[in-house]
Amino acid sequence: MRYRTRVTAPAAALIGTAAAMTIGTQASAATRDGGTTGGGTPGPETLGDSVYPSLGNAGYRVSAYHLDLAYDATTKLVEGKATLKITTTQALTRLSLDALGLDIRAVRVSGRAATFEQVGEKLRITPARPLPTKARTTICVEYGADPARALAHTAWVVTPDGFAICPQPNSAHTVFPCNDHPSDKADFTFRVTAPAGTRGVANGLLTGTEALADGRTAYSYKSREPMATELAQITVGDYVIKDRQGPNGLPLRDVVPAARAAALEPALALTPNLVQWLEARLGAFPFETYGLLPANTDKADAFDFTGLETQTLTLYKPNFLLQAEKAIGSHMMHELVHSWFGNLVSPGNWADLWLNEGHADFYGLLYRYERGWADSIGLTTMEARMKNTYALGDQWRRDSGPVAAPNEANLFDNQRYLGGVLVLYALRQLVGESVFANIESTFLNRFRNSSATTDDYIAVASEVSGQDLSGFLRDWLYGTKTPRMPGHPDWTVTPASSTLAPRKRTSGHHDNSATL
Repeated sequence: MRYRTRVTAPAAALIGTAAAMTIGTQASAATRDGGTTGGGTPGPETLGDSVYPSLGNAGYRVSAYHLDLAYDATTKLVEGKATLKITTTQALTRLSLDALGLDIRAVRVSGRAATFEQVGEKLRITPARPLPTKARTTICVEYGADPARALAHTAWVVTPDGFAICPQPNSAHTVFPCNDHPSDKADFTFRVTAPAGTRGVANGLLTGTEALADGRTAYSYKSREPMATELAQITVGDYVIKDRQGPNGLPLRDVVPAARAAALEPALALTPNLVQWLEARLGAFPFETYGLLPANTDKADAFDFTGLETQTLTLYKPNFLLQAEKAIGSHMMHELVHSWFGNLVSPGNWADLWLNEGHADFYGLLYRYERGWADSIGLTTMEARMKNTYALGDQWRRDSGPVAAPNEANLFDNQRYLGGVLVLYALRQLVGESVFANIESTFLNRFRNSSATTDDYIAVASEVSGQDLSGFLRDWLYGTKTPRMPGHPDWTVTPASSTLAPRKRTSGHHDNSATL
C-alpha cells in the first residue's frame, strides 16, 4: 500500500465544483437536516472506522458495482456512471455514499429520480419513496470527473495518454461514488471507453470489446471474486497486454506501456516463480489472474510510492522495474503477498493494516534471505533482522504507537510493516513453524472473500495452537513496551529516547517496507 502526501485545496475544490454543492432537486429541509419521515430514518454516515471515522456509510450493504467510465483525450475529462446494487439493513428515508471531487449530475433509486446533495465527502440521496428494511434496490449515479483536479486526497494518477488510479486507503470515492470501506466488499464489473490508439483496462478478466462509431473502443471487465473499493483499478493509456502462463494454469496478464514493453520484460518474467514460491506457503493463488501495471509515467509527483496492490494488478512506476532482480524481487513478493493478505482477506478496520503489511514484509523478507540477497541495512537472515528490529521496539511504540493501534498520521509508519513482521516472528517462535503455517492457512480460508480484524486473527491463532494466545498477542500488538522474544532471552530493547527516531521515509507508504 501507499500513503499519499496530502495536498490542501480550496474548500470549493474539496467537493468538485461549487455547482456540485447544490442540491440536485430540492429535498425537504427536515430530511436534509437529518430529521425523519414516515417509514424510516436517514442512514448513518459512518461505519465507525477507528482510523478514518468518517469513511463509509451504514444502513445498507453493497452487493455489486458496475462502473462505466469514458475518457476524452481532448478534454482529458471522464464521464462516469456508477450503478450499485444494495440491500438495506434498516428502513431508510435517506442514504449516503462517499464521493469527493465528482460533479454529480443525476441520481436514480430503483429507476426513479432521487434528490441529492453533496456535503463534505458525502453524497446524500433521498429516494422518491422510503426504502424498507431488507429491500434490494439499485442506485445509479451519473457524474463527471477531472483526473487533474486538486483535492485534499485523490486516487487519480494522470499520465500523458490517460490515467490510472490508486484508491488506497480512502480515495476510491474520488473516482466513483461508493461505500468506501474494505468491510463492505462487492462484485465489480467495468466498462472502460478509451480513445483511438489507447486501451482501457480494469480488474479481473476481459469479457468483451465494442468498437464505437467515433473510433473509440469500449472494454468490459469482470472481477470473479468480490473486492473492496480500495482495490479497484481502472486505467487508460497506450498499453499492450502481455500474457504468459503461470503455475498450475494461472493466466498472467501484464499491462505495459507499449514503448517500454521490451525493456520491462525481464521484470515481468519474474512473476511465475514468485507465484510458485508463495503458493507453496499460502495455497493456490486466490484470483482469476495476476499481473503488473507499470503506469505510463515516471514523474516524481505522479504517485509517491513504489508499488501498490490493486486486485489482480499491481501498480508500479516503470523505472523501478528496470533494476536487477535482487533490487526488485523482494518487493515484488511483498506486493504479491497482498493478493492473500489485504485482497482475499481485507482489513475489517484500517487499524488492522498490520495484517496486510506485516505479512507482506514477512514473506517478502523470507524470500529475500532465501535467495541470499542482503537487505537495505546489510543483514542476510530473518533472525538478524528481527534482532535489529526488536532493539528498536520501544522507540517505535513511543513514536508510532503499538503495532495494531495506529492513527491516520502514523498509519503507514514502519511500525505496521517491520513491527508487524516482529509480531509474526514472535508468534512463530512460540508455536513453531508447522502450527504457524496452520494458523495462516486457517485464517485465510475462514475469511476468504471477506474482511477480518486483529481479534479474528488472535482467535484463529488460539484455536489452531490449542492455547489461549490472546494475552501473548495483545501484549505484542497493543502493549506500550516490547515483550520478551520467545527463544531469544538474550535479545535486548534499546530504551526509548526523544532523540532516537524510528526509521521512517518521507515518501509513499510502501517505501516503508523492509523489502526495498
